[in-house]
Amino acid sequence: MKRFLIFISCLFVSVTSSIAANRFQKTIVISTAHHARVSFGAERISEALAKLNYSAKIEQKDKLGSTRNAIVIGIFSDKIFVNNLPADIKNKISTSKKEGFHIYSSKNGLLYVIGNDASGALYGCIELADRITSSGKVPDQLAFSDQPEMVLRGTCIGLQKPDYLPGHDVYEYPYTPETFPWLYDKALWIKYLDMMVENRYNSLYLWNGHPFSSLLRLKDYPYAVEVDDATLKKNEEIFQFLTKEADKRGIWVIQMFYNIIIPKPFADKHGLKTQDRNRPIVPIIADYTKKSIAAFVQKYPNVGLMVALGEAMEGVGQDDIDWFTKTIIPGVKEGLKAAGIKDEPPIVLRAHDTDAPSVMKAALPLYKNLYTENKFNGEALTTYTPRGAWAELNRKLAAIGTINISNVHILANLEPFRYGSADFIQKSVQAMNKIYGAKGLHLYPQASYWDWPYAADAVKGRLLEVDRDWIWYKEWARYSWKSERDRAQEINYWGKQLADKYGADLAGGKAILNAYEESGEISPKLLRRYGITDGNRQTLTLGMLMTQLINPYRYGLFTLMYESEAPEGEMIIEYAEKEWKKQGHIGETPVQVAREVVEHGKKAILAINVAAANITKDTAEFKRLKTDIYCYDAMANFYAEKVKAALWILRYKYSNQVSDLEQALPFLQNSVNHYAALVKLTDDNYLYANSMQTKQRKIPMRGVDKTYIHWKEMLPVFTKELDHFKRSIDSLKSIKPGAVAPIVPYKSATVNLLNQSENYMVTKDAQLFADTAVRIKEVAVQLTGLQGIKLNKAKQIKTGTEIQFSTKTPVKLLVGYFNEKNPQYLAPPQLETDASANNYGQSEIKISNALVPYGLPPVNVHAYAFAAGTHTLTLGKGACLVLGFIDDKQELRIFNAGLDGRGKDIDWLFE
Repeated sequence: MKRFLIFISCLFVSVTSSIAANRFQKTIVISTAHHARVSFGAERISEALAKLNYSAKIEQKDKLGSTRNAIVIGIFSDKIFVNNLPADIKNKISTSKKEGFHIYSSKNGLLYVIGNDASGALYGCIELADRITSSGKVPDQLAFSDQPEMVLRGTCIGLQKPDYLPGHDVYEYPYTPETFPWLYDKALWIKYLDMMVENRYNSLYLWNGHPFSSLLRLKDYPYAVEVDDATLKKNEEIFQFLTKEADKRGIWVIQMFYNIIIPKPFADKHGLKTQDRNRPIVPIIADYTKKSIAAFVQKYPNVGLMVALGEAMEGVGQDDIDWFTKTIIPGVKEGLKAAGIKDEPPIVLRAHDTDAPSVMKAALPLYKNLYTENKFNGEALTTYTPRGAWAELNRKLAAIGTINISNVHILANLEPFRYGSADFIQKSVQAMNKIYGAKGLHLYPQASYWDWPYAADAVKGRLLEVDRDWIWYKEWARYSWKSERDRAQEINYWGKQLADKYGADLAGGKAILNAYEESGEISPKLLRRYGITDGNRQTLTLGMLMTQLINPYRYGLFTLMYESEAPEGEMIIEYAEKEWKKQGHIGETPVQVAREVVEHGKKAILAINVAAANITKDTAEFKRLKTDIYCYDAMANFYAEKVKAALWILRYKYSNQVSDLEQALPFLQNSVNHYAALVKLTDDNYLYANSMQTKQRKIPMRGVDKTYIHWKEMLPVFTKELDHFKRSIDSLKSIKPGAVAPIVPYKSATVNLLNQSENYMVTKDAQLFADTAVRIKEVAVQLTGLQGIKLNKAKQIKTGTEIQFSTKTPVKLLVGYFNEKNPQYLAPPQLETDASANNYGQSEIKISNALVPYGLPPVNVHAYAFAAGTHTLTLGKGACLVLGFIDDKQELRIFNAGLDGRGKDIDWLFE
C-alpha cells in the first residue's frame, strides 16, 4: 500500500510538471512609471491568458530592446514607447480624447496597448482581455482604436433606506453597521467596482442627505458627529478602501449631499430643525457646512462632490446662488489649501429644483471644474423623444460650456420588474447626445434604489440587485460609450449575450431580447399617457385609481411629464372632451396606447415562450424573468381595460346618460380580473413593488408605514372601487328628478393665533389681503363662514408666510393656492421637488377651484393637519390664502367645486 501511494504521488508530480512545462509563455511589459490603472489592466490580461493555459509574467521596463512576443501596455507619453511606434499610430493616439486607446500589432510579434491616459490604457486592456476570452486566443493581427462619447459614465448607490430612522426625517441616514451592513462588505464593493470597470463606467455617485457627520469630526463642532468613535473609524477605513480600489479602476467617487440638511446632534444643540426648506441661510449652519466640506476635501482629496441645492432648501432664488458661491465653493477651496493641493476635484451641480444656469454663471468665475446634472425623464423612463421646456433647459445647461450629465433617476415606473430593452436604451442615449447635448450619464439602479443592495424578488437569501439587473448596467454602459451602433449588429450582440447567459442558441437569445424589448415599451407608454407624475410618489406597477385617471389635476398632476417627457399627444380627459365635441385628435392618444401595450404584452409572452424550450443555464433566473414578462402583460391589460372604462365614464360627464356608465362596467370588471392575475403572479415572487415605503408615496395609495406596497394590498381597493361604481349606477337609476343633496358648511375650530391678528369671514365680496382691495367673487358653500387670516400680499411675496398658533384639540388649517404658475404666487406642495411636501398631509388638493377672486386665478384648497399644542407653519415666498381652521375630525371630502367654469367632477361615482 505504501509503495502504491508513493507511485501515485510521483505520478501526480510528473503530470503537474508536464502541464506546467506545456503552458504557453507570454510576457506583459508595463512602464516603470507607476500607473495603478495600467497595472490593474495588465492583471486583467494576465487573468484572461491564464484561462487559455498561458503562463504570463508582468515585467516593468523603460526600453523594449530585443523583447519579442510580448504585450506592451502603457500611456502614450511613457518612455517605453519612444522610437517604438509608427508615425500613423502616434498621430492617432496624439489626437484621441481622454480615455481613448489604440491596440496595435507590430511586425516583430509585439502587441501594443496604448492609452491616451491611464484610463485609456486600462480600457485598452479590458478590450484585449475580452477579445482573448471570446476568441480563445491572442490576436495575431490587430489594429483597433476606440474612445468614449460620454465624458462621465457613472452609476449611483443610495445610502438611504425604504423608511425613516427613528428621530430622523427624509434623507437622514448616518453611516452605521446597523443601518448599512453592506457598506462595510469589501467583497461586495470589489464585485460592484469590477462590474463598473468591465462596463467602462468611470464615476460612482454615493447619495446621502448629509454624509459629513459620518465621515469626520470637526475641531469647532465635535458634537456634530452622528456616530460613535468605533464607527467613525470604520467609516474612514472603508471610505479610504473604496476610493483607492475605485481609483485603480479609473472610477471617480463622487459624494452627493442635500442642502440644507444638518446632523441631528448639531440641530438639537442649537435648537434647529435638521432640515427646513423655508428658513433663511443661518450663519452658524453656513459656517458648519463650509468647515465640513473643507475637512472632507482635505481628508479625501480625490473624491468629487455632487451638490443638490434644491428640495431641502427653498429652490430657485438668490439663496441658492449665495449658498453655492459663499459656502460650498469656499469650503472646497479651504480644504484644497489645507491639503496643499492645486488640482480642483469635480463639483457636480444638480439642476433639480434650482436655477442652475444662474448658479453656474455666478460660480464659474470662482471655480472651473464644474459639471451640471439634470434628469433625463424625471424619476422614470418614459421616452427617447424628449421635447419642450425640459429639453430646452438641458440644452441651456449644455451650452454653458461645461459638461452636462443626464441622470436616469429612480425609475419609479419600472420598479420592480426586470427591464432590458436595448433598443429603448440606445435611443435614449442618442437623445441625450442629440437633443440634450449631454456628455455624461448618471445611472440609478433599475429597481430597489431605497433597498440596495437587494432586489425585491422573494428569494431565500435575497438577490443582489447588481446581479439581477446585469443587463441594465451593461446596456447603458455600451451606449454611453458609443451610441451610434448598427441595429442589426446590436440584435446579434445582445442575442449572443443572452444566449450565453441562459445556455440557449443564438435564436433563443434573440427571442429573449425580443421579449425584453416588447415588454420594455409598456411601462414608458403607460406612464407618459395615463400617469399623474414622473416622480417617485407614483408606483406605476401597482396601478391607478379610477379617480386618478378621470380627474388627474386633483392629485397634483405634473404637467411637465406630458409637455416634455412624452411624444405630443393627449391625456385621457382631453381625449374624452374632444370625442364629445367631435374634434380631431393630435399625436399619441390614450386609445392608441391601450391597444399598443396589449399588443406588446402578447408579443413579449410569445417571444419568452419560444426561448423557454432551449434554456439550459441559470434556469431559476430565467423563470423569474419569464414571470416578469407575464407581469408586464397583466399590467398592460389592466390599464388598457380601465382606460376604456374611463372614457365611457368621462362621456357620462357630458351626456348625463346612465347608459354610458353601464357601457363602462364590463371594462372595469375586466381590469379587476387582470389585476387579480397580476396579484397571483407577484404574490410569492415579490416582497414589494416600491422600495420607497414612506409617506412620499401617494399613487395609487399613500404608503405610510410600509402599507400598500404589494399588489395583494391593492386588489381589495380596486374591487371596492368596482363595487362602489355598481352601487352608484343603481343609485342614479333610482334618484328622483330634481333631488339635490344638502351641502354642509365647515365649522371653524377655536385656536389661539400668536402672530396674526386680523381675521375676515370667508364669504362673497370679502377682502382677501390687508394691502390690496382684491375681493372674493365666488366661494364654495363648504368654506363660507370660516375665519380666514388677512395677510399682507406684498410681504408674502417678499419673505413668505408664517402662522404661529396654539390649539387644545387636533385641527386642520385650510390654505388656498392660486391655480397658476407665477413667481408672485406660492407654489402648491409638490413632492417632485420637495420631500417635505406631505409632512402635514398637505400634498393633495382637497377642494379644487374652491374660490375665485376678482382679477386673480381660481384657488385650490389644501389641508395641513396639526395635533394639539403650539405650532409654527412656515410657508415659502409667494401669495396664498389662509382660509381658517377646522376640527380635525370634521369630514373633508375631496371634490372639485367647479367655480372655474369648467364643470364639476364625477369622483363620487367611486368614493
